[in-house]
Amino acid sequence: MVVGLRHFTERVGTGAGEPVLDAENGEELMHVQPGVAVVLGNRPPESPGTLYISTKQLVWLSDVDREKGYAVDFLSISLHAVSRDPEAYSSPCIYTQIETEADEDEAEGSDSECGETLDLSKITEMRLVPSDPSQLDTLFEIFCECAELNPEPIEEEGEEHNWIFSADQLEGDAAEGEDSEWQISQNPTNSIGYSNGDHDLASTVLELQINDQRFEDAEEMEHDNDSGHQ
Repeated sequence: MVVGLRHFTERVGTGAGEPVLDAENGEELMHVQPGVAVVLGNRPPESPGTLYISTKQLVWLSDVDREKGYAVDFLSISLHAVSRDPEAYSSPCIYTQIETEADEDEAEGSDSECGETLDLSKITEMRLVPSDPSQLDTLFEIFCECAELNPEPIEEEGEEHNWIFSADQLEGDAAEGEDSEWQISQNPTNSIGYSNGDHDLASTVLELQINDQRFEDAEEMEHDNDSGHQ
């Protein structure tokens, strides 16, 4: 499930406070960078705050408003890079792309809106602008390290893609008498009627069915020959 960018207000301590982390599940604080402005989409920069980087997420907290804060899991960040090109953005920053559940049209439209209403579920770009640009390389290295700690989960293939069969499965299919030619053709090195050297009733039935077909063909050929001599 893609979470995307979300509001974050869980703080502890006095003043601006610090974010509450999920220590019970192993979340640890990796880096704290004060004096960072956040830019969401094409909106104006927020007033400077403090960036907290943990082993699982980024948390930005405003220094002047305890009710203002944003967070995004590393699993929802599809790209992060250092941007120093003034044509791309006026200030050196860390540029990130965020995966959301909104479709592309909705996401693009939200980025261009600069009104008071902000739907974080449609924000696909975020820039982190430190007051000290010399910290960009350090931030980028920590981003990379934490991203490696949060690899994308591997989707398990469905049962329909499972092409490995056990001997018991093959014998069970043979006993049903369905697709017997397919089962045999998939194992041409074994003699007909044998599976791992064990002879059983199901395989014997297969052999008898094949032999019966041969006998029927022979009888038809004999009948045709007799008809030709008459």
